[in-house]
Amino acid sequence: MYASRFLLVLLVAALVRDTFAADQPRMNLIAIVTDDQAEWSLGCYGNKESITPNMDRLAKEGARFANAYTVTPVCSASRASYMTGLWNTQLAITDWIAPNEQHAGVGLPEGTIIWPKVLQQNGWTTALVGKWHLGEKPHNVPGKIGFDHFYGFLGGGNTPMNPTYDFPDGPKKISGYGGDLLTEEAIRWIGEQKEKPFVLCLHFREPHLPYGPVPAVDHEALKNLDPTVPQLKGLDIPQVKGWTRDYYAAIHSVDRNMGRLFEFLEKQGLWEKTIVSFTSDHGYNIGHHMIHTKGNGYWVAGGVNGPKRPNMWDTSVRVPWMVRWPGVVKPGTVVEQPVQNLDTFATMLGMLGAPLPKKSKQLGKDLSSLLRGESSAPPHEVIFGQYDLHNSGLAYLRMVRTDRWKYVKHFHENLMDELYDIQADPGETKNLINMRKATKENVREVIAGLRAKLTVWQKSINDPVLSEPRLMDYEVTEDKE
Repeated sequence: MYASRFLLVLLVAALVRDTFAADQPRMNLIAIVTDDQAEWSLGCYGNKESITPNMDRLAKEGARFANAYTVTPVCSASRASYMTGLWNTQLAITDWIAPNEQHAGVGLPEGTIIWPKVLQQNGWTTALVGKWHLGEKPHNVPGKIGFDHFYGFLGGGNTPMNPTYDFPDGPKKISGYGGDLLTEEAIRWIGEQKEKPFVLCLHFREPHLPYGPVPAVDHEALKNLDPTVPQLKGLDIPQVKGWTRDYYAAIHSVDRNMGRLFEFLEKQGLWEKTIVSFTSDHGYNIGHHMIHTKGNGYWVAGGVNGPKRPNMWDTSVRVPWMVRWPGVVKPGTVVEQPVQNLDTFATMLGMLGAPLPKKSKQLGKDLSSLLRGESSAPPHEVIFGQYDLHNSGLAYLRMVRTDRWKYVKHFHENLMDELYDIQADPGETKNLINMRKATKENVREVIAGLRAKLTVWQKSINDPVLSEPRLMDYEVTEDKE
């Protein structure tokens, strides 16, 4: 009898718990992604010149990932992993998708599951406002792959002023500044959804080239700044300072519009009901390492643009990532454990309590326990990266990064591999492979260990570069005096 009563009590408790959980209002989610914004460009990451109070607010009132990395340092490939939780080579998107490739059908493969689709299937209304750049065919356009609403552009680039956006009846030029237009559409759409749970992906084109023109309010805020820039022999310092000032003005435009969005959420009573995530698709260089732009950056010296320098320097692969999760994340939290944008899929679902789909093989980690403060275990023992450049150049890069070492393997190239002691040389200025007596460590043993880790990981994801002929793949030998 007592056993029966005990089981009855447990059953009632379970029913009460499930009913309570079902009655709890679901959190909304706004996931903001900027284009080409480096970690070093935000105040909350130590920049004292860039004006980013609203981005910094997310770190102050939520969590900041101090060591966040993209899986690859170009846009389409990075965004593919961000949306799917898979490595970009598994999706056959290894570089940015050029216009001729997009028209030919390059994009997310048919049947690909993205995290907004999972949330859509679990009761959230979804929208993408801004840049897509993951396909334009019927099976991978936003409206077919997981979004109830789309306003923006399918390709990779656009003009800052009077942009051209894609609509069901064709592309149309819209009057105004792109960042302002996207924010106004985001606010309009949220206003229609505020009575039901929503997920908004807001993808700004800024601060991508061309940096301007920007509205006067953004230009005026930075016009008198004498920015700090890399002091490297051969750089045209006035040119680099001009680029940096214009870059900060474009970032200011994003931050200003984020402030408009946050103010609207507060006035509508949605600020404490909405998780806000902010990140960028990859890092950026303006004179850093003598290059301009990202993983496919080009040499700049003496005011002249040179050839491409494919790279996976930290300036290109580190990204900002902040999450404000009301009532859960302790304000001012700093997560030191290394994370990757590959983790986005599982983390978004983890924060909202949505189940992982059985048919989706996830290679990223759910970071929600880190954000809750329930775990301190590192989600990744090492960080891996990949980049196959084929637009305006050719390169096959793979990266492995530990707490101390970073090794970049250049497949099909000789004398191009890189090894950096991150602890002694955080700026990655000394490639130890090419330096005589560079370290007391046995460089060959360090490389052998890192290459072993790299190969195991590559095999685990069926990295296509392993199945190709290994041209010019020799062991490292020590220089002789």
